[in-house]
Amino acid sequence: MSVSDLPALNAILNGTCTVLLTIGYIQIRKGNQEGHRKIMLSALFTSAAFLISYLIYHYYAGSVPYPHHDWTRPIYFAILIPHVILAALMVPFILLGVWHAFKSRFDRHKRVMRWTWPVWMFVSVTGVLVYLMLYQL
Repeated sequence: MSVSDLPALNAILNGTCTVLLTIGYIQIRKGNQEGHRKIMLSALFTSAAFLISYLIYHYYAGSVPYPHHDWTRPIYFAILIPHVILAALMVPFILLGVWHAFKSRFDRHKRVMRWTWPVWMFVSVTGVLVYLMLYQL
């Protein structure tokens, strides 16, 4: 695997995280706390692997400009800008939610994750969209 393969890996990791977040949500809604815990830890580790891969890629590749100067350009930036801002902002909230869960403070965990989970989903889904627009369009 080379550095040029990392954007595709990042999209796969984001897509996998989206699926795991969905399954984890379903598990807790069904009352399956153990299944929820396992799936959400998988989502957390998948997101961490994404972050590591993303940082490695951009260390070597730098910034990648959007190559198209057509009607897709404003759509791309309308997706990219909130994606980047929310991705940066959500990390401490994810860690706080996980911390509360590990300390069995489930009322606090639920309060934090009620807002964090949808943002995490948004960031995961838009990460795949950014990849598709930047590398596959």
